[in-house]
Parts: sequence; structure tokens; C-alpha cells
Amino acid sequence: MCGILGVVATSPVNQLLYDGLQVLQHRGQDAAGIATSEGGRFHMHKGSGLVRDVFRTRNMRNLQGNWGIGHVRYPTAGSAYNAAEAQPFYVNSPFGLLLAHNGNLTNSEALKREMFLSDLRHINTSSDSEVLLNVLAHELQAACKGLKLDEDAVFRAVAGVHRRCRGAYAVVVMISGYGLLAFRDPYGIRPLVIGRSDTEAGSEWLVASESVALDVLGYKLVRDIAPGEAVLIDTAGHFHSRQCADSTVHAPCMFEFVYLARPDSIIDGVSVYESRMKMGEFLADKMKRTMPHAHIDVVIPIPDSSRPSAMQMAQRLDLPFREGFVKNRYIGRTFIMPGQATRKKSVRQKLNTIHQEFKGKSVLLVDDSIVRGTTSREIVNMAREAGATKVYLASAAPPVRHANVYGIDMPTRAELIASDRSDDEIRREIGADGLIYQDLDDLKASVRALNPALKFFETSCFDGSYITGDITAEYLNGVENQRGAVQPAKSDSGDGGHDDDDGQLDLNLASGGGR
Repeated sequence: MCGILGVVATSPVNQLLYDGLQVLQHRGQDAAGIATSEGGRFHMHKGSGLVRDVFRTRNMRNLQGNWGIGHVRYPTAGSAYNAAEAQPFYVNSPFGLLLAHNGNLTNSEALKREMFLSDLRHINTSSDSEVLLNVLAHELQAACKGLKLDEDAVFRAVAGVHRRCRGAYAVVVMISGYGLLAFRDPYGIRPLVIGRSDTEAGSEWLVASESVALDVLGYKLVRDIAPGEAVLIDTAGHFHSRQCADSTVHAPCMFEFVYLARPDSIIDGVSVYESRMKMGEFLADKMKRTMPHAHIDVVIPIPDSSRPSAMQMAQRLDLPFREGFVKNRYIGRTFIMPGQATRKKSVRQKLNTIHQEFKGKSVLLVDDSIVRGTTSREIVNMAREAGATKVYLASAAPPVRHANVYGIDMPTRAELIASDRSDDEIRREIGADGLIYQDLDDLKASVRALNPALKFFETSCFDGSYITGDITAEYLNGVENQRGAVQPAKSDSGDGGHDDDDGQLDLNLASGGGR
């Protein structure tokens, strides 16, 4: 899961990209990077940590130019601890390219071999984003007639990427001296939207992972980039687009609506907030059918993603809605923290109970999903310690039983509490008096109700059906073995809050002649 931005403006964009990345910080907390261009020269700064920690005033001053890209990273391929894998990535041929990527390639190892043996390109990290960049660079070089670059050549290159790359990818690319390129995989798994702002100096364009970035930065949402489509905006602000995939299936990732995206975003024509409210309505109806005799005094959300679902459940069940947990907003989201020990420790640092909302009551806790179960177990225990007589747990999503290979950290089946357990076994494991999951058909209906044109979804973590059709048991075993390997511990200065510049990269790259 990552967040990406790309902008072509009429004035300096360094502050705009910084502000946009802060809005998308929820999509990645391990690393951040910004690249800009001025006078045929790239300027880039990137490093490990939060946006606020990676960029200082001196870094921002160096990021000159009226167009650029930004990235916040949570790694699902490559190393979480290697600052060199922060994005954007750069290659100097052809023309000079900088790329930022959200998603995960499922055939990156085969592509690496192809590029070494056939394309004569060297990959220097374990990141699949660097693989994607080199595939694009090779296809762009092949598509150009001599040294001439035009929009037809760019779109032919993207078509070549679609033919060669498998998996999920939403991408922004800077092409030196030409402009901003953005494209989305033929399944539209990861989100990407276009915004526009008309100024006295001309039109400005912004591409982002979520529409909330457009709102905050003052851009008007134009539309989503379609699956397989490429958008090209030259440095003068001229907009071009073309469908570059031979065939497409629009199947957005369901977990964006369940958990990943901010509630104030609109993705593929669907309000994330309204979809979560719908999830609560469907879940309440299921609870009426399957648990008619459960006596519940109050509905309490587990902050924050589940709040819309919990509100609608309470309304539909005619029960009081109460805030029973207070969240410390200076602790990272537990789902994207590495290591079970850290995750378990963080729960009580992150949440504290309001005891009077639990004492002597039978409570229904509502969460957006249950992945590993560690957090759920701790929260159920907290509710009991606060005096709850009974604790029921409702999940707005179905059981997560399978690995995700398209850019979400669900690495091994051994870590998923539902992978080999029945609902009742899960209930006992987390210590709840009752447990109810959303049905997958109802989850799809929750989103489709807001955009009936969405016929398909990427729901592999729930049903094990991988939309790209190229995922084998051998591939999944390989992913699990790789992710299960012990990661090196971070150094004390690797938390993004250090006082020196260790682990940070500051590159001023000449895209034209000598330096």
C-alpha cells in the first residue's frame, strides 16, 4: 500500500507535493519522497520515515520547479528497512525518467531475468517498482523513432508495459523535458484519480491515489483514470489520454473501501464513507437474522475506519451508539506495523477505554475487518476489563483467509486468524461472546449500490480468487516464504525522527548535459 501524487502546475510545486503527501500519509509510513523538475534538471529528496521527518526546510528549497511527483511508501515487496528503496526511482535513459508506484507486480522475478538477458538492464534493489521503471524505460526506448519523443511513442510504451507486467500498479512518471505520465493496470486494482485547477496562468493538473488530496489542495475531481488507460500532461499543461491495454476488466480492490482509503475519498465513483455506511446496514440485517436473541445494550466502534459502519448498525438495530475508545493519534496504525510483538504492544498505547460506556453493559464492538486477530483479542480483553458483561464483535468485512499479492500486507496464511479456523473457533480465539462477519455478496452490494457500473472487484483475500488469473500455489508459497524470512531490526536512528541525515537521500540529477 502506497500513496502517489503527480502535478503539472504554473507555479512552484514543492509545498503542494509536501502537503499532498501528508494527506496521503495513511497509505504509507515507512518512507517518503518528492521529485521536481526545473529547466531540464531533476531535483529529488527521499528517505525513511514520515513526511514531516523526511523533509526539512533546506530539502524543500532544493525541490525547485513547476511539476513533480511524490510518494509515501509502505513496502509489500522489497525491504522495509532500506532507505535506497524509498521512491521515486530514477533511470537516466532514455531521456531521464522518475517513477513512483502503488501496487505490486506478480511477475517481477521473471521480468528481472528478462531485463538482464534481453533488455541489458540492471536492477539494483529488490523493489518491484524499480523493475517496473526499467520495463517502461526499455519500452519507451523501443517505441521512439530515433531520438524523437511524442505522445504516440509514450502511449506505445505504456501498451508494452501492460503486455509485459502482471499484477497491480498505479503509476506516475516524470519524463525529462516532456511531462507527466500516469497510468493504471488493466484491472484498475489500485486507485488513481485526476484533478484540475484553472488559474489565471493556465490549467493545472493533479493525479493522486485518492480524491481527498485533490480536495485539500484545491483541485476539482475530473474523473478516475480508467483501467489500462494512460494520461500524459506536457509541461505546458496540455492533457492527452489513451486506452493502452488490449483488454480490460474493472475490478477495484475491495480493501480500499473496507479499510485502506480515507472515508472522505471518492474512488471509482464511490464515496468511501457511504460504502462503509452501507456495510453497516447489511451487517445489521444479518445480525437480525442470525443472532435474534442476542441482548445488546450499546454499539461501540473500534476507531477509526469502522465508525460509519457502527453508526448505521446502531441505527438499524435501534440501539444507542457510543464512543467507548479514545485513540492516541500519535501512534501508527497497527495493521501496518512490522512484527506481531510490536503490534500487540501498540494496542494499549493506541486505544484507551471510557470505562462508563462498558461497565455493566453487553456491548457490540464493530471493526472494519479482522486480519491477524491480535488486535481484536486485546480489544475484547480491554472491554471486559472496563466492566463489560458481554462482548460481541462484528466485522464489516468477511473473514480474511488468503494472502494478498496486489500491494497489501497480508503476507502469510499462518498470520491470518481465519485461514484455517471456523467462525466459532475464531470467536473463542479472540475471547468474544459472539462474532459476526459480513457476507462477501453483501460487501460487494454495499459498494455496487453506489456505482452499479462496478461489476467486478478484487476480493482475493476473502475468497482466494485472484483477478489477474496468473497466481499459482507455487507463487503463493514463494511469497509466504519470502515474507516469513526474518527482517533485520531497525537501527535506533531509523525511526525517521533522528537529528542527522543518515539514511536519507538527496539527489540533484542532471537529465540533460553535464553537471
